[in-house]
Amino acid sequence: MDTNFFFNNLPKKYRTSYRNFYTYQNLIAMRAASGVFLLINVIIRILYFVFPVSLTKAQNFPEFNTSNWIFLAITPLFLAASYLLILDFKKRQKGTQLMAFTVFLFSLYIITCGMYSSFITTSDPSNALTLYLIALCLISAICVLEYYETFMLLIAVEIFFTALLLYSQVSPTQMLYNQLISVILLSAFYLISRYFFTYKANSYQQVLQIREKNELIGKANEFKNQVLGMVAHDLRNPIGAVESIAMMMELDDDVSADTQENIDMIKASCEKARSIITDLLDAAKNENNTQIATERTELNQLLKAAVSGWKTEKKVQVVFTSNVNPVFALINKEKFFRVVDNLVSNAVKFSKDYDRVDVRLSQLNKEVVIEVQDYGMGIPAQMLPDIFTRFTKAGRTGLRGEKSTGLGLSIVRQIVESHNGTIKVESAEGRGSVFIVKLPLG
Repeated sequence: MDTNFFFNNLPKKYRTSYRNFYTYQNLIAMRAASGVFLLINVIIRILYFVFPVSLTKAQNFPEFNTSNWIFLAITPLFLAASYLLILDFKKRQKGTQLMAFTVFLFSLYIITCGMYSSFITTSDPSNALTLYLIALCLISAICVLEYYETFMLLIAVEIFFTALLLYSQVSPTQMLYNQLISVILLSAFYLISRYFFTYKANSYQQVLQIREKNELIGKANEFKNQVLGMVAHDLRNPIGAVESIAMMMELDDDVSADTQENIDMIKASCEKARSIITDLLDAAKNENNTQIATERTELNQLLKAAVSGWKTEKKVQVVFTSNVNPVFALINKEKFFRVVDNLVSNAVKFSKDYDRVDVRLSQLNKEVVIEVQDYGMGIPAQMLPDIFTRFTKAGRTGLRGEKSTGLGLSIVRQIVESHNGTIKVESAEGRGSVFIVKLPLG
């Protein structure tokens, strides 16, 4: 906590916005406190009418009676002023000198009310400090005041306190004793008031700093996505040109075995580069678009179509089974097809030759459950927490040398969560993995 605020002001960068913020909070506190204080005095006045005999015999009843009428007359003015100034603040969206001065007057009013009540309880206020102390604590807690406003308030309160002592005609010894107590109370009031100012100022400053950092992060993220989009778009054209040249070279009848091997390597590299570009673009798009267009879709047909694309995979058998037909969910067909394809691709990548990958569809209560299970190398336990995080050590090379971009599973999670679904993985090293996707029934 920055203790400089005890005798200083907020840094200029945040000063105006913080003053506007606490001015509004002060007005709300003033409205609440004046409403409560008015209610207390109304109750006291009602009690005077209900129990007149008992209360009128109390010590210093005339003074209490007079002060009660004064409080009933003045407090509604502060209550009305707080309502009007709150409306004015909402229109202006900033604090004014009138608002600050009104809060200052209200603070002085509440403290002097407590002080005067202590005086009329007994001629020696040092024996009845409760109301004075409550008033000081209340104002120090609910009102945020600048250090110079606090000093002015202390001077005004001390002048009023001295005037009451002179009016009470106390002895010089009592005068000194009471002044000493008042100085102690006002010193405590200043420290408590500045403590609350410091606490609230630091909290406000931290909120603003977090907001500024979030804005910077948002701008940096937007810039990153723009650059990513431009780079990916500009890379596609030269990659496509290289692939076209490789395909034209294949048409030559005099292509040797070595040349054909090089051409195949070029085509495979181009295909891999296109896959990386697609992953990068999908990561950026899914990050920016939390809401997607969905339609009610029968999942058996979609999963069959996704699995059929892997029929040409000779080394690993991909099998689809379902125990519920039909079953519907609200999904984006294109994006969810990518989810299934990515999970199957991941399973095939880490499966041994002639292994099997199971894609299962079922229903549990009001959820659709899709499972993609392989029986390959599995995922080490220390990698599981990072499996859906992009660009982490969880990205591994496949059993046949397939490279990982570190984006596939993070994209899958983004898409699943944008469908109000969940995804988790269960794995044991050496026994394979199962990815479980759950979606609401459509």
